[in-house]
Parts: sequence; C-alpha cells; structure tokens
Amino acid sequence: MIIVAIGANLPADGFATPLETCRAAVERLAGEPGLAVTATSRWYESEPVPPSGQPWYVNGAVTVETALGPAELLARLHAVEASFGRVRRIRNEARPLDLDLIDHDGALRDGRDGGPVLPHPRARERAFVLLPLADVAPAWRHPGTGEAVRELISALPADGPAIRPIDDR
Repeated sequence: MIIVAIGANLPADGFATPLETCRAAVERLAGEPGLAVTATSRWYESEPVPPSGQPWYVNGAVTVETALGPAELLARLHAVEASFGRVRRIRNEARPLDLDLIDHDGALRDGRDGGPVLPHPRARERAFVLLPLADVAPAWRHPGTGEAVRELISALPADGPAIRPIDDR
C-alpha cells in the first residue's frame, strides 16, 4: 500500500481556497502517467504544526498504485507540488501544496542513500496525517513498529493541535 498525505494552507494560483487546491491535486495525481489514485480520505482542517500565526491547514490522504519506486514517486510528488506553486525555502512555512510520501508498500528506509525516509518519520506523531490515513487505510500498521493506525491515534496527546473534519465524503 502506498499512502500520500496532502496538505495546504494557502490557495494555489487559480483556486479560491486551500481545499480547492487539495481537491485539484488529487485530480492531478489521478491523471499522472503510471499513477492511479485508489482511495481518497475526507478532508480535515488543522492548526499549524508547530504553532504559528499561519492559516489553518487542509489535510487529507490518498492511496495510490504505481510501479514507481519511492525516490521516483517522491520526485513526481515534488513536481506536482511545484506545478501548484510550491517553492521550498523554509521548513514549516505556509504553502499552497504539500505532498508527503507516508508509506511505500511497507518499506523501511533510513534515507542514507539520499532517497526518502520511510515510513515518513513524523507521521505517527501527527493527527493531521493519521486521521486521513485511517480513512483510506483503516487496517494500516506502522511498518517499523507494527502499531495499528487506531493505536497511534489513541496515543496522540489530548492537548495536541486541533483538527476537525470539514466534509463528510
């Protein structure tokens, strides 16, 4: 199973809201050669992490099928981000689109080869990743620890950043 997290807190050019941007990004991913979107989560809005004066984020997740390896897929995701106006300058800055590779068929990678770290190193700590992930892959288990997604959600601090669904799907 390949899982991609989607987020935005600024609208991309041509879109009125970050939600419209995120929905358009799913359509773009579905149209990418060699990539098939197989499930899409509902959408959530969440406080920025770390806390800041930025606008709240819209977050979701998709599962995809592809023959692309992790590095090639991440490069494709970065190209899609760039096409929506994402420029990587400062970590955790406001952005029109963020596409994170969360899991690539259970691969465990430390990134020493220059490729992506898998599973995503901070996914298990973030409600804005785990809640959408549970929508698209309720049986998912963290490849490194074996913890079920519901266990990870239950372990999140109650006083963590706020998150709430913004549509029913």
